[in-house]
Amino acid sequence: MPRDGQDMPENPSIVLDDLLGLTSAALPAVDDVLARAKASVAALCSENGKVSGALIEEHQTAAHGFAWLATYAQALHQMQAWADRLETDGKFGEVEQLIHQIAFGEYLWQIYGGIQMNQGEIVRLQDLGLSQSDMGALMIPAVMTLTQTGNTQAARSRLCALMEEQAANLTVGNSGLDDELEMIREQFRRFSIDRVEPHAHEWHLKDELIPMDIIDEMAELGVFGLTIPEEYGGFGLSKASMCVVSEELSRGYIGVGSLGTRSEIAAELILCGGTQAQKEKWLPRLASAETLPTAVFTEPNTGSDLGALRTKATKDGDDWLINGNKTWITHAARTHMMTVLARTIPDTDDYKGLSMFLAEKTPGTDADPWQDPGISGGEIEVLGYRGMKEYTLNFDNFKVKGENLLGTEQGQGFKQLMQTFESARIQTAARAIGVAQSALDEGMKYALDRKQFGKALIDFPRVSGKLAMMAVEIMISRQLTYFSAHEKDNDRRCDLEAGMAKLHGARVAWANADNALQIHGGNGFALEYKISRILCDARILNIFEGAAEIQAQVIARRLLAT
Repeated sequence: MPRDGQDMPENPSIVLDDLLGLTSAALPAVDDVLARAKASVAALCSENGKVSGALIEEHQTAAHGFAWLATYAQALHQMQAWADRLETDGKFGEVEQLIHQIAFGEYLWQIYGGIQMNQGEIVRLQDLGLSQSDMGALMIPAVMTLTQTGNTQAARSRLCALMEEQAANLTVGNSGLDDELEMIREQFRRFSIDRVEPHAHEWHLKDELIPMDIIDEMAELGVFGLTIPEEYGGFGLSKASMCVVSEELSRGYIGVGSLGTRSEIAAELILCGGTQAQKEKWLPRLASAETLPTAVFTEPNTGSDLGALRTKATKDGDDWLINGNKTWITHAARTHMMTVLARTIPDTDDYKGLSMFLAEKTPGTDADPWQDPGISGGEIEVLGYRGMKEYTLNFDNFKVKGENLLGTEQGQGFKQLMQTFESARIQTAARAIGVAQSALDEGMKYALDRKQFGKALIDFPRVSGKLAMMAVEIMISRQLTYFSAHEKDNDRRCDLEAGMAKLHGARVAWANADNALQIHGGNGFALEYKISRILCDARILNIFEGAAEIQAQVIARRLLAT
């Protein structure tokens, strides 16, 4: 309901039957423009009928812009599928209707006028080589109606008023998941509220590791064995359940939500590439959190270019000795096992010479982080994402048992790692949603409490508009992420879908954090306010698990090659 003194149109939304018909009718026009863009960018980036990596780099703006356009098209298709399901189930209420029409109204306008890849880079259809005639494919009645009447101030204000009424709900709008997954969400939301949120800001400010008793409680709740098969001590649940758990834990604190990522990556590596003996040894330990793992891939001068890794592993009898330097290793000190990517095949300088190791180590302490011979390192001080800490690692004849070469076959490390990227990026997208949601939580709370010029901040249209758009883009990210998880659960290749979910979710997390801090005004710049931490935490999401530029590059290459 409108707040006292607030004018609000009684029905700012489009009639339901008209809305679903309009949004459905708009999609072919979006697909038409996407097809034209693909043809145009493919012509720029191909040589002798094949996509050229060098030409994609030369025409990066066009290629990456095409990836963003494809992500927006996928987002609108998934929003339509979401709306259709809810309407069929009788659950497409006013909140969902407003989210849907605002999403279409805004994204159709951005497709036509310019997609914001980040704060300083807007890609327009002309940048993809499209003409005014090509852009005319969007000039159909459904698109024109949605752009004019979808994302209006009246619609945003009404949505924000409904959000205020439903502030106690877990999410804004029906997420479209089944009752079992929503029960899981509720369980982990309660855990976050009770055990994480009261302490997260202090952990951040003091740059402390997440306490082990929190990790033990998470283990009891099944976080680390969520998707590990039951035969290996896990719960054998879906990737969708992983999304819900990661989302709600990250909503409390991204560090807590990210603890499960390490186990997810390690378990996926072993499930996809390990021997039966390796599965039987490691998976139950990962599921119970008896073994806490860390991923050891990145090197100081390689970044995303994993094929150029220089860390070497050489045979020492039946075992291996690892030498080299790694960086940006999360939670390295107090873990029990490292998944280490190293070069084992001499005279190679690409990914074909890489192998993966399950390297055992002794957990360290704050005072003495490195307990084993042949390993040392230092902490990297960071803005956010602090609960597990980041480290450099130095290997000097660090010994790894021969039985811990993943799959017992050399040269498979890069391939094995690629098999984990789908799950890792789905999980990262879910973490981004959690951070975006926490930003909305804090922004909404402050806008309701803070009074200026005789009324609450939420009564100002630009504030309510910010909050409404936060909720809309969270739902868009959710649907992209849940779709990619659904594809993974059904054993369908989903590297493209997972990449889109991660690309979009990371941008939304940062935008939401930035807008929520803006709502706080000067107080948002004060360390005592939670939003300062959320902003710092959100910034990493556009970098790890594939920087936004790398993610767009991968999406473009994949789409142009098909």
